[in-house]
Amino acid sequence: MVNDIDLSRRVFSCIDNTTLHATDSDASVEAFCRHTLELRPEGHLVAAVCVYPRFVSVARRVLAGSGIRVASVAGAFPHGQLPLELKVAEVQYAVAQGADEVDIVLSRGLLLEGDSDGVLREVQAMKQACQGRTLKVILETCELPSPTLVAQASQLAIDGGADFIKTSTGKGAAGATLEAAETMLRVVAENVKKSSKKVGFKAAGGISEPAEALDYALLAKKIMGDDYVNSQTFRIGASRLTDRLVAFLT
Repeated sequence: MVNDIDLSRRVFSCIDNTTLHATDSDASVEAFCRHTLELRPEGHLVAAVCVYPRFVSVARRVLAGSGIRVASVAGAFPHGQLPLELKVAEVQYAVAQGADEVDIVLSRGLLLEGDSDGVLREVQAMKQACQGRTLKVILETCELPSPTLVAQASQLAIDGGADFIKTSTGKGAAGATLEAAETMLRVVAENVKKSSKKVGFKAAGGISEPAEALDYALLAKKIMGDDYVNSQTFRIGASRLTDRLVAFLT
C-alpha cells in the first residue's frame, strides 16, 4: 500500500457507508448506523450512510446530531427501468423522509439507443425533485461499452444538474474501475475549465481494500488537485471497506 496515512484518513472521511441488501430491515439498518457511529479512527467519521428509501427515517433518527449525512438510492435503483413519473415520486419520497443526498441511476437504455435528450430530461426532473439536496448520478459504467459513452453519460449527468457523478450501483456485472474513473474525472475537469462548476466524483462497487480506495483518491488528486479529495467533492461507496480502513488506521 502507498504509505500515505494522511490521505487514508481523508478517504475515510469521504466514505458513504452503505447497506443495500434485500434482507435489510428497520432493526438491521439501525444496528448498521449505530455501528457506523462507533467507527471513529482518530475522531474521524464517515461522510454519509446510504440506504434504501424506506429506511431513510431510521437512519436519520439514529444519526441525528452526528454530522453524518443520510443518503438514499432512488430512481428505480439499480436498473432504472420505471416510468419517469415513478422515478420522480421515489426521489420525492426519499426527500420527504429526510434524505440529505439522493443517488439515482442514469437510464442506460435510453443512452444506448441514442436518446441523449431523454437521458437529460430524466436527470433534470429528478434534480428538481431533490429540492436542493445533493444529487449523485450513477452511470453504471460496466454497461457502457466505450470510454466515449462513459464521457457522454458523464456530461449528460452534469448538464442535468448532478452534484456528483458516480461509477456504479454495486449491483452490476462489475463495479468501479480506474479506467472509467479517469474518463469521468477528466470530464469533470473540462467542465471546471468551461464553467467553473466543480462536480463531485464517487467511486462505488467492489472497492473493499484500503489500497484500492487510495488508488481512486490518488487519481482524483492527480486530475483535480489535492483539495478535491474531501467529502464535498469526493466519495467512496463502501460496505466491507469501512471496517478494513478503520483497522488500517488504528
